[in-house]
Amino acid sequence: MRRTLPEFTSALTKREAAAVLAYLPVHAAVLPLVLGRVMTAGYITDVQGNVICYAIGTLYMLIAAGRFFRRDFDPLCDRPITVVIEIAAGYAMMFCCNMALSLLLSAFPPTSNPNNQAVAGLAMESYGPMAAMAVFLAPLVEEPLFRAGVFGVLRKRSRTAAYIVSVALFSLYHVWAYALVDPYNWVYILQYIPISILLCRCYERTNTIWSSIFFHMLINGISMRALMLLHEAGMM
Repeated sequence: MRRTLPEFTSALTKREAAAVLAYLPVHAAVLPLVLGRVMTAGYITDVQGNVICYAIGTLYMLIAAGRFFRRDFDPLCDRPITVVIEIAAGYAMMFCCNMALSLLLSAFPPTSNPNNQAVAGLAMESYGPMAAMAVFLAPLVEEPLFRAGVFGVLRKRSRTAAYIVSVALFSLYHVWAYALVDPYNWVYILQYIPISILLCRCYERTNTIWSSIFFHMLINGISMRALMLLHEAGMM
């Protein structure tokens, strides 16, 4: 028997949506370019620059969408078991998708995802701050941006468009800077498509942004540990 999902009512107000979406180009391009120059000048380290970038983003989201976070906490409390089940199911599906993608990418020249390499390298320099950034700060910035912002706003008009646009932007966000240096890196967009789809699915099916935030935290936490193990084993 097919389970009926609750109506998707999670939504930013117009003012919240405008504030959140206005930050997307700042977070994706402006702030990294500014901090990149500061890092190149030697005023801060690469690790500090990344932590500062996401700390600023987290503070901004708490100010711009703090009431939204509070509103969406109620559905989380109402259906905690559903949230846990959806996160577990999402992670299992992501694992299967990643296995399939690994087989697909094995047909290409043997290289590694440059974003993963960069994160692993910075984690070797300072694991604690990088792990805190990836596990706690990044989801609090990226989920309001790509799920509540892009997906949530577009879903009011078209569910299909919401998935396509949010998945495309989230995937591009992780690779565009590396692909500008080496066009071959565009292939790594494929690795972010399943994750993005499943984060949207989790948000949609649970009707609370906190489910996708916790799902994102789980993904990043396990990924950080896996990247470190691969790096230590000399496989990256």
